[in-house]
Amino acid sequence: MAVSGGIGLALGGGGARGLAHIHVLSAFDDLGVRPAHIAGSSIGAIIGAAYASGMSGADIHAFALESFATSRSVAGRIWATRPPSFAEFWADGGVRFGQLNILRILSAFLPKGMHENFEDLPIPLTVIATDFYGRRELAIRSGELISALAASAALPAVFRPVRREGVVLIDGGIYNPLPFDHLRGQVGLIVASDVNGGPSSAQPERLPSPFEALIGASQLMQQSITETRLSVCPPDILLRPSVDGYGVLDFLKTRAILDGTAPLREEVKRLLGPLLEKGPAPLEESIAALHAG
Repeated sequence: MAVSGGIGLALGGGGARGLAHIHVLSAFDDLGVRPAHIAGSSIGAIIGAAYASGMSGADIHAFALESFATSRSVAGRIWATRPPSFAEFWADGGVRFGQLNILRILSAFLPKGMHENFEDLPIPLTVIATDFYGRRELAIRSGELISALAASAALPAVFRPVRREGVVLIDGGIYNPLPFDHLRGQVGLIVASDVNGGPSSAQPERLPSPFEALIGASQLMQQSITETRLSVCPPDILLRPSVDGYGVLDFLKTRAILDGTAPLREEVKRLLGPLLEKGPAPLEESIAALHAG
């Protein structure tokens, strides 16, 4: 059953924690419904782009397991992205702390056959990045796809900024970690998947390393931004899988993350399924009852 105006899907940032988004996509597939529009930040933009390109949740699930199966295979892909000559190495920025070239790395890890431009995507996609010098959030909906995805995921502690169409861009989560607001007015129902979480409190007495403190501070900042946006105008369905036990760079724990967040698939169907069964006419009443509950 179609929802009047369609369903918008917002996928938030969170690094490897964002692999949990795959269960949301699988639930959509189980329900036989496709989003009318997807908006994503960072890993959410990357996974959203794969789905918008026509891959199923099962396809993306299998691809993630294959891509991060072993440390050796991951290292091999990253090694293959190195500049081919010393001159290009220096032209690419040389040795810099936390300045890997995300354009090269993303190119090595994206599924083959993904569309190259936004205009070719079967599902409309909005990718969120941060304009570093413009000090603003930038919603990208047209042009080349991979540079937009790279910019959205360019976490400053790990990757160098991305220059796209003359603008220097960094991680979209800096301004908008969960961009459900970009779906407002375009769809009839908004589903948002928040995987940002926060620093793990498994050992609260232990001082974090400098890198852990840097990443944790970013998570706390993004959590604050998201909570403020949620207090103003929340999405119709908010999903928050348990991801605090995983780090943002724990891609080698892909199977554990997917297994540990598997209940999210049924949660999505439990929350969204009844709304689809009621049809478009009583949708507003259904949403109001959902929020009241």
